[in-house]
Amino acid sequence: MKKIHVLITGGTSGLGKAIVDELASGGFEISIVGRNKDKLARFKSPNIFRLYGDATDERLINKAVSEIKPHILILNAGATPIMGSLEEQTWDSFNAVWNTDVKGGLYGIQAALKAPLPPGSRVVVVTSGAAMIGAPLSGSYAGAKRMLWFMVQYANDIAQKKGLGISFQTVLPMQMIAETDLAQTIADAYARREGMSIEEYVEAKYGSPLSSAEYAKYVHTFLTNPEYRQGVAYGIHKDTGLKLIDY
Repeated sequence: MKKIHVLITGGTSGLGKAIVDELASGGFEISIVGRNKDKLARFKSPNIFRLYGDATDERLINKAVSEIKPHILILNAGATPIMGSLEEQTWDSFNAVWNTDVKGGLYGIQAALKAPLPPGSRVVVVTSGAAMIGAPLSGSYAGAKRMLWFMVQYANDIAQKKGLGISFQTVLPMQMIAETDLAQTIADAYARREGMSIEEYVEAKYGSPLSSAEYAKYVHTFLTNPEYRQGVAYGIHKDTGLKLIDY
């Protein structure tokens, strides 16, 4: 049986790497787009193919998507927000996430529509629970994640009207996964504001901690269980598992 091929951006570190490790162990073929050669070189599995480049490079993403034509495209690349309250942000710091997350998401979605990907394929955009509740110390992070969610909805409308048979979806980590560098940076700012340690803040805010490996297993289930092919947005939380979001 032919292996399922996944093309992922932002797969060399953090939650993206956890997804790659989980899917590779599950028999998927994976192509990773990354701009850090050293991190890319650490992947040794014969199921993993390495593509050096930036997820916000429109030409690179178009070429990768059109040539590989993956069964699943995961758009996970994102910048670490520059932390600070609203009055402390400059326009450049406030806007940093849009220039990576939203730009990369736009080019990836457009590439899937233009190629187009084969009927039955899926495009999964990783967003965040911040898209629902805000993130007052993270610049435009919450707005960027909500925009990506809107873009998923727009792309579904286009794919349906053109009869492409491509599904666009988003998964939202609904809690900070504190072991990642991104979450450490974000949680540290919020914890200091509340006079807590990172561990105290994460537990008080989100309850049961969720590890990167556990998160990746939920993503694996999301990609392989037909139950999750129909909805547009699914949240991931340790206490509730995978849950359809109607928002």
